[in-house]
Amino acid sequence: MHLTAKKDFSEAKEKGLKSIYPPETKVTIGMATCGRASGADEVIEAIRNEVSSRGLNIIVTPTGCMGICQKEPLVNILKFGWPKIVYQQIDTQKAREIISALAEGKIIPKYTLCKIEEEPNLIENITYKYKLNGLPQELEKVQFYQDIPFFRKQHKRVLQNCGIIDPDKIEEYFASGGYLGLFKALGELSPDKVIDEVVRSGIRGRGGAGFPTGRKWSFAREAKGDPKYVICNADEGDPGAYMDRSILEGNPHLVIEGMIIGAYAIGAQHGIIYVRAEYPLAIEKLILALSQACEFGLLGNNILGSGFDFDISIERGSGAFVCGEETALIASIEGTTGEPRPRPPFPAQMGLWGKPTNINNVKTWANIPLIISRGADWFSEIGTEKSKGTMIFSMVGNVKTTGLIEVPMGMTLNELVFDIGGGVPGKRKLKAVQTGGPSGGCIPNSLMDLPVDYDKLAEVGSIMGSGGMVVMDETACMVNVAKYFLAFTKDESCGKCTPCREGTKRMFEVLMDITEGRGKEGDIELLEDMSKIIIDSALCALGGTAPNPVLTTIRYFREEYEEHIKNKRCPAGVCKGLFEYWINPDECNGCGLCLKNCPANAVTGDKKRPHKIVYTECIHCGLCREACPANAIMVK
Repeated sequence: MHLTAKKDFSEAKEKGLKSIYPPETKVTIGMATCGRASGADEVIEAIRNEVSSRGLNIIVTPTGCMGICQKEPLVNILKFGWPKIVYQQIDTQKAREIISALAEGKIIPKYTLCKIEEEPNLIENITYKYKLNGLPQELEKVQFYQDIPFFRKQHKRVLQNCGIIDPDKIEEYFASGGYLGLFKALGELSPDKVIDEVVRSGIRGRGGAGFPTGRKWSFAREAKGDPKYVICNADEGDPGAYMDRSILEGNPHLVIEGMIIGAYAIGAQHGIIYVRAEYPLAIEKLILALSQACEFGLLGNNILGSGFDFDISIERGSGAFVCGEETALIASIEGTTGEPRPRPPFPAQMGLWGKPTNINNVKTWANIPLIISRGADWFSEIGTEKSKGTMIFSMVGNVKTTGLIEVPMGMTLNELVFDIGGGVPGKRKLKAVQTGGPSGGCIPNSLMDLPVDYDKLAEVGSIMGSGGMVVMDETACMVNVAKYFLAFTKDESCGKCTPCREGTKRMFEVLMDITEGRGKEGDIELLEDMSKIIIDSALCALGGTAPNPVLTTIRYFREEYEEHIKNKRCPAGVCKGLFEYWINPDECNGCGLCLKNCPANAVTGDKKRPHKIVYTECIHCGLCREACPANAIMVK
C-alpha cells in the first residue's frame, strides 16, 4: 500500500539526524524525574548560562534517563573525534568547570563515570552511522559504555534511545528508527500478519503474569463488538519501581507507536493511556508526543492514507494499586470504583464499556515497534525457550549501583546483582533478592544462580511481575520484610472480596505478633494455611499473590520465624524489643560515625578507641549499624 503523510518525513528525519549528532559540540543533560530530583534543572540552567556568557558554539539539550539513576545528574559530552564523555553527580559548580574545560578542549577526569584521559586522543570515533536514502531509515548506533560495569552486560533494546534522544523532538525519534514499524505494518502487512509476527516473536506480557501477547491480541481481534479499544496500563504502583515512568519520560513515541500498531492489528478505533497522576512529567511528555503524532498524520482519521482511523487519550489514575489489575483499571476509566470483577468474561471479549478491549503494559507496547520493524526472529534470538527478548528491571536496595537495567531473559540473579549492580556495599553479605514487587517472592542467596525468566521464578515461588527487584543484605529481617510487603497489599486491597480484605489483615496481625515478641507455636502453620486459602479464593491477582512474600520467607528462612517465636530474638536486629546492639571491640576502629549518627546519644567512646552502646539509652533505630563502615556493630 502506498502511504501518504501530512508532513515531509524525509525533511523531519534529516533534521532529527543533525539534532542527535550535530557537527557542533553537544552537551546533553538527563532531565527525567531521577535527574530533576537530583538537581538537573539547576545544572542545565548553569550550563546554558556558561555557554552563553562565553559565546561558545555548543548545543545544550535535555534527554531522558540513561538508567544509572544513582549517579544523576548526568552530563554527556558529544564532540567530534572524542569518545563519549559522561560526567556523574554534577552540581552547578561542577557544571561551570566542565564547560570551562570543554572550551579549552579538555575534560575533568575526576568527574567522569569511567576512567578517561584529560586530553582525549583525537580518534575517529563514529558515534552514529546513518544513511539518508529512503524513509523511514533506522539510525544505527555503536555500543557505548563498555568500560562501565553497570552497562557492560546490558542489552538495550527498549531503552536504547532513553538518555540519547530528546523526548520532546519527534524528529529525533524518526532519525533513530521511530515509526518504521508502523510504516511496515500499514504498508506491507495485514492485521492478521501483524498478529502472526507478534505470536512468532514469543513476547509475553511485561506487566504481570506473562501471558503471551500475540494470543491476547488474537482474542481481541476475533471478539465480536464495535468499537474496540486498546489500553496502555501505565499505573505503575510497585514500591521502588520506575521502569514505565522512565520509558514514558525518555521515549514516549515508542509506546505510542506500539499502541497504533496494536490497534491496527486488533481493529480498535480508540486507545487510552491510563497513567498514574503521580507521574506529572510522564504525562507532560505524552501530551506533547500525542500532539506531534497528530501533526504528522500518525494519529486521527485515515492514518498515512491507509484508511485506518485511531486516536489516543490520556486517563489519569488516582494512585490505587489495585487499578493495575485489568478489570479494576477498566472500572476506574468508566468512572466507577476501581474494583476488579470476576473473569470470564475477559476484557478481550467484554472490556471497556462492555466492548472488546486489549490491555498491555508500557513495556509490552514499547517492544511492539521493534518486533514489527526488526522481525520476530530478531526479537526471539535472545532470551530463553519460553521467555523471549529482554526484560527491564529497577534494581534497588542494598546494592552498590542502583538503577534501571535491560538484560536478556535468562540472565542469572548473580549476574544482575554482582556483575551489573556491583554487589552488596561494605563487608556485608547478600541475603536475598525480592522480585515482582509486593506480589513477588524473596529468593535466598543460595539460589543466586537462578536464571531470571517467567518459569524459573515461578518454580521458586516468585514472579517476574513488572520488573521490580529489591536486593537485601544480612541486616534484613525476612519476617519484617514479609510484614512490610503484606502491609502494603493489605492497605491497597479494594475490600471487595473477603479473602483479600480480611485474610491479609489477619495475616498481618500474626506477623505483627511475631515481630513484637508475642508469637506462639503454630503461627507459622497458621500463616501457611491462610495463604493457601487466600490464593485459592481471592477475586483478583492482588489477593491471589499477596501471600507470596510470606510463603517464600517461610520456605527459605523458616529458622528466622522460629527464632522470633521460640527464642523471642530477631537475628538481624530489626524487630525492636527482640534484640540488643553491641559493638565488637576487635572490629571497631573508633571512627566515631556511630556516635555522630545516634539520635539518642546512646554511644560513648573516644576517637580511635573502641566505642560502646549504653543499652538503657538505645532506641533500636539501627542508624549506628548503618553508619558503621567496619561492620563492628553486632546483634544479640
